[in-house]
Amino acid sequence: MNRSVPLLFVLLWSTGFIGAKFGLPHAEPLTFLLIRYLLVLALMTLIALAMRAPWPRDARQWFHIGVAGLLVHGVYLGGVFMSISKGLPAGVASLVVGIQPLLTAVGAGWLLNEAVLARQWFGLVLGFVGVAIVVSGKLGSGFGLDALWPALAALAGITAGTLYQKRFCPSFDWRTGAIAQFLPTAIATAIVVQLSEDFRVEWAPDFIFALAWLVLVLSLGAVSLLNMLIRRGSAVNLASLFYLVPPCTALIAWLLFDERLAGMALVGMALAVWGVYLARK
Repeated sequence: MNRSVPLLFVLLWSTGFIGAKFGLPHAEPLTFLLIRYLLVLALMTLIALAMRAPWPRDARQWFHIGVAGLLVHGVYLGGVFMSISKGLPAGVASLVVGIQPLLTAVGAGWLLNEAVLARQWFGLVLGFVGVAIVVSGKLGSGFGLDALWPALAALAGITAGTLYQKRFCPSFDWRTGAIAQFLPTAIATAIVVQLSEDFRVEWAPDFIFALAWLVLVLSLGAVSLLNMLIRRGSAVNLASLFYLVPPCTALIAWLLFDERLAGMALVGMALAVWGVYLARK
């Protein structure tokens, strides 16, 4: 696999928090995501039909791909967006979700029989310390459990979804597989929106830009790369890449929003990069 693919994935995935920052002031979180999912389904259906992509071969494969998508997209993205909309600072959300590589390493040994070396464990812990340093300057008060629990649910979703997909459906076509992933995610999200939100959307320029970015760059680009990485690498190797997301997000926020980047943040970024290097086989 091209060495640039993991780095490109980290860069694209990191922009998700930026897209949320642009779009969430103009729409309820799950309504925002539902519109995103429906647009992705429409685009991917057109692409799959035009390119005559192979569809999942049986109901069992449809089910496994759908469950993985529901966890990785529905639970993870829904949790992150709900937490941010309820006032959880993005840095705190990043830190909560940043525990994922450690949980994935435990699950990889238990569910996938992947051997996790002592050097990898050290790298995972070091990477987490680096992420904690990066986001420590953004830790704030003024939020309660109602803002924290969706981030915890997001952590569980991305961890379980990655392990589930690696075990039950690691290989599928990226075009039709995206449809199989986003269809149950959209249905589940629509049900929750119907019960808890009012479909409030302000079609402001910032929202339209954020929606287009999240659909084209995240849901089509980054998710396709994520599926490729799950198929071709170990669960621990993939999970360790998520340590690079908060530092990369901090750099992007510094470039776009002039958010302060303290000296300790640079130290944390260096530790996170070193931890990822040690954690990868």
